[in-house]
Amino acid sequence: MSSIDQAPAFLQKIVDASAPDRLEAALARLPRPWVFTNGVFDVLHRGHVMYLAQARALGGSLIVALNTDASVKRLGKGDDRPLNAEADRAIVMASQEAVSLVTWFAEDTPVEIIARIRPDILVKGGDYDMAKLPETRLVESWGGHALALPFVAGYSTTKLVQRIRAG
Repeated sequence: MSSIDQAPAFLQKIVDASAPDRLEAALARLPRPWVFTNGVFDVLHRGHVMYLAQARALGGSLIVALNTDASVKRLGKGDDRPLNAEADRAIVMASQEAVSLVTWFAEDTPVEIIARIRPDILVKGGDYDMAKLPETRLVESWGGHALALPFVAGYSTTKLVQRIRAG
């Protein structure tokens, strides 16, 4: 079999959180400290890639939890969002060198998946007030810390979609 017939190795980074044994086994293989972030990551752009690289530089591994398609709908980003289905977003995310593990969460906030993973560092984009997030208090409860990374100015999926539609 030629190497072109084999699935790319990065697909092994994708782990279904509803399979707790598989998630725990995947986490056990990751070097610490674990950095955790979450989001829709609908159309990956320069801002996302810079953010992911900065987040990964903070620790030994970067864990990304994606909103499921259903949870994206509840976020109010628009009736047509997400543009890319969760499985497709996971594959694109897993292909990123900075990312160590990709999973999903279906709830409105990532509190449940954070409690299961127990990351050392929680990272969010620059528009979040970390002091107001329940996720921050949760991570700090086991000695971790949380921080917001600055946005790369001028990049957002919403603005990109608007520019495409304006054509």
